[in-house]
Amino acid sequence: MKIFLLYGGKSEEHDIAILSAHSIIQNIYYEFYEVQPVFITREGDWIKGRLITQEEEIPEVEDMTLVLPDDDHAESANVGIAMSIDELKEEDSIAFPVLHGPNGEDGTIQGLFETIGIPYVGCGVLASSTGMDKSISKVLFQEAGIPQVSYEKVWKRQWESDEQEVILRCEASMTYPMFVKPSNLGSSVGISQCDDRESLKAGIQEAFRFDRTIVVEQGIEAKEVEVALLGNDDIHTSVLGELVKRKGFYDYESKYLDNTVEMKIPSNIDEEVSRTVRDYASRAFASIEGSGLARADFFVTENDEIYINEVNTFPGFTQFSMYPSLWEATGLSYSDLIEELIQLGLQRFNERQGYFSEGR
Repeated sequence: MKIFLLYGGKSEEHDIAILSAHSIIQNIYYEFYEVQPVFITREGDWIKGRLITQEEEIPEVEDMTLVLPDDDHAESANVGIAMSIDELKEEDSIAFPVLHGPNGEDGTIQGLFETIGIPYVGCGVLASSTGMDKSISKVLFQEAGIPQVSYEKVWKRQWESDEQEVILRCEASMTYPMFVKPSNLGSSVGISQCDDRESLKAGIQEAFRFDRTIVVEQGIEAKEVEVALLGNDDIHTSVLGELVKRKGFYDYESKYLDNTVEMKIPSNIDEEVSRTVRDYASRAFASIEGSGLARADFFVTENDEIYINEVNTFPGFTQFSMYPSLWEATGLSYSDLIEELIQLGLQRFNERQGYFSEGR
């Protein structure tokens, strides 16, 4: 079977997607699969690299940033060719989108796969779009009865028409510190911790650089714990992992560049609290109609109060990432995890094809 591994993308998380894809490409069972790398540039061009049929052909990570051939790159190792979307419809193949953030994790490319009728790894259109949009997923979590901290959703038009009203609304429902987040980004891009009115104003302006809607949340003193999810109708949860930080805010640099965050796996959270967190994680996954994979993030206070933070429908897959590390600690190896995700994608595709046949 051929795996079309799509990576890179147009979002702010482009570089992380390349690292995730390189980790995945190193751990596929090549006795059963061949891999067609498809690099999506920041401008949205699709570039097809060399077909990988065995481990010896895996490129270095720097060679995965493919370019189209020209006089300057004629002898370069990372030259590819332009790819047509129709090529994805090859028989006995599956798409594996390793794309974090908008235009990859938000239902857009999943909609393309559904439209042209090909199997793919990961969550479907609805789960991807609602999981990506923090303001929408919060509504679904509330309906599912999962506790969450106080928050305010702010539209860009509201901010532009009356900044003072927005500030006062946030201060009326929350206390400092607050956290400001773009509704549709991950990896802590565009997120600010705000300890006073001035930093709140600056944080809101920063978040609006990335999205037209933002979320302002109540900051709390709590442990940050994460749960890996795997499955379609039958949802499995991993052991809990905890983020142990040397500074207050777990930002983009902490996650991927300076390694100032330690992943404690498994967490030393109380067993009963752990069971509740895993139950909430399953309910959150079901509430967005998730399938394949996701990572659910929670806050747990000293008093064992539990609040959901968010669900990531394609969490990081780098060697530093929490999601595969949680499954490793639960007893599922990296390569077996990839295999399970492929099988879940094929299972969902075949099931949907059956529905379409019955509908006719």
